[in-house]
Amino acid sequence: MNQINNPLTDDELDWLDDFLLYRIDEDEVEPGESDEGILDISELDGYLTAIVSGPNSIMPSKWLPAVWGDFEPEWKSEKEFEKVFNLLVRHMNDIVSMLIDSPEEFEPIFMEREVEGKKYLIVDEWCVGYLRGVALDEASWQVDEIAPQLGVILLFGEETGREALEHMTLDEMEKQQAMIPAAVQKIHAYWYARRDESQTIRRNSPKLAVAVKLVVA
Repeated sequence: MNQINNPLTDDELDWLDDFLLYRIDEDEVEPGESDEGILDISELDGYLTAIVSGPNSIMPSKWLPAVWGDFEPEWKSEKEFEKVFNLLVRHMNDIVSMLIDSPEEFEPIFMEREVEGKKYLIVDEWCVGYLRGVALDEASWQVDEIAPQLGVILLFGEETGREALEHMTLDEMEKQQAMIPAAVQKIHAYWYARRDESQTIRRNSPKLAVAVKLVVA
């Protein structure tokens, strides 16, 4: 049974996280020249969140290649491809459902780092992923109404933003991090209200029409 609307379990999230990282042979990476695509579940979560939050629907034929960058996996079988793609779509659908039905409960998948017994949120990868999603339709995102909300994400997702963070105290930085979920909710609500009816993603209707050519190694 194709449980396309079921949220991913913790084990499935961990499996997908490992798949994204270990699909790349580090010996093939040319520093500064290769696009490694998306490398962890936090970046993927940000990427998919932007895709479902923007002004226009983005088809898999456009967003899927950006997941791999220059390193599309060498699929062992069609079944392997379908397993991975199913996980991606299920996670995307879960984000859609949350932002539409329970936006106040939306929580990005941020990383954590523990230093001397204290845990710190790591939001950079998520924000980089979100901006990757924005870049798929960048021209359409350029509106003043969401600039403040997008600015919070840019702060952690772009190099110029990170430079600004160097002048903040830890408390100030954590306050900025805490603003991200609300910023995402507002961005999604802004574009969702303005989408053409034919583009609107609804929970009880098919969310993706998939036509992807499989190349098996």
